Amino acid sequence: MASRHRRIALAAASAALLTPFVIGCSAIDKALDCAQTASAVAQSASDLQQAVQDAAENPLEADKALDQIDKNLDEITDKTDNTDVGKAVDDISAAVDNVRQAIKDGDPTPDVGPVVDATGELTKACSP
Repeated sequence: MASRHRRIALAAASAALLTPFVIGCSAIDKALDCAQTASAVAQSASDLQQAVQDAAENPLEADKALDQIDKNLDEITDKTDNTDVGKAVDDISAAVDNVRQAIKDGDPTPDVGPVVDATGELTKACSP
């Protein structure tokens, strides 16, 4: 009987000790998901820079890169409720909208610098 009580006590103590690690890992996992998606946004921003440079040859590539950034931003928004991340996502979205509008207005070389800059802020905000 005493052995059974010891096992139950040991199991309860183990659960109590592991709970903070499980909760902590969840937060770390969320941050890593955010960081991985932020990395994908950064790659998309790089692709956008290249697409804008090559716009005369293939104007649809810039639009594809902008769509990919939007998709990645949606993933980040779904994975986190962090205020700093949300602000960075909003900044990137606004910069992407500006590039899209410039392309629609016929600008052959829209400024993608704000997209790249905001992507850097997102990467910082997602760092674990």
